[in-house]
Amino acid sequence: MNLFVYSALSDSARAELLRQLPAVVRPVFRTGLPAAEQPTAFQAAELLLGNPPPEWFAPMPPALRFWQIDSAGIDRYKQLDPTFPVANMGDFFAWPCAETMVAGLLGLVRYVPELAVWQTEKRWVGAPVRPLMRLLRHQRVVILGSGAIGKAVALQLTGFGCQIQFLARTDPSAQLHSREQLRAALPHTDIVVNCLPGSADGFFSADLIAALPAHALYASVGRGNTTDEPALVAALSAGRLGGAVLDVTAQEPLPTDSPLWTIPRVLLTQHSGGGQPGEDEGKVTLFLRNLQLLQQHQPLENAVQLHRGY
Repeated sequence: MNLFVYSALSDSARAELLRQLPAVVRPVFRTGLPAAEQPTAFQAAELLLGNPPPEWFAPMPPALRFWQIDSAGIDRYKQLDPTFPVANMGDFFAWPCAETMVAGLLGLVRYVPELAVWQTEKRWVGAPVRPLMRLLRHQRVVILGSGAIGKAVALQLTGFGCQIQFLARTDPSAQLHSREQLRAALPHTDIVVNCLPGSADGFFSADLIAALPAHALYASVGRGNTTDEPALVAALSAGRLGGAVLDVTAQEPLPTDSPLWTIPRVLLTQHSGGGQPGEDEGKVTLFLRNLQLLQQHQPLENAVQLHRGY
């Protein structure tokens, strides 16, 4: 079987993959091919690891029988409807993404970004910053989405005694189920954490941003397209929001002329939220596990339907 590895794996992860692959599997690594040869090698694949550009699937590789996506997000492939099994990374990135959001929020309320800049400038500010500092403790938080990331955020924030509400359309355990309920809750909210998938395009819109109190913080770790970014920029620039932690933006990399680079009280974590030790090794481990399940005709871990978005 031909395996096409689109993922740019670390040396150690690549070595582990080669060590554990069944003898009948012949791997081809994208990173070892000239750019012009990569689509041709992809078309010969029977097994696929990684996230090729969507346009590579026109046409679909004729012999492809299993695809392991190496991310949690699958929105960019929603136009595809393959007849073979597809799996994603499930909740593999949930805990580190949640830690990034909590770290960013804690940093903002305790003025850690400013303190770090002042340290590089050898500038002692001291006492004047103390009245500006807030506590993460007992904050009123709305989490958009009750998936793995949202639940991990909630679990971490319980240590700060936060009052947490989830917005989720179909989850019966969520407190909020509609935009109208969310809009009514936002004036009494201190922090919003957006964990929505890309299918919720433009969900956190200008009217919802305007409903937040001026001291509120906004954090986003799902997909950048779920936020009305111009409305967010306008609110932050006018001081109608207290700050933002953004792991994702509408365009990535963020253009150098974006106002988000220079607006005070904005922390950009550059889509690094899922980073963790052994990240590439984790992708290989799940691929190998699912390959074994495939060969045993067993259900895959984290199987997804691309056209459904989950």
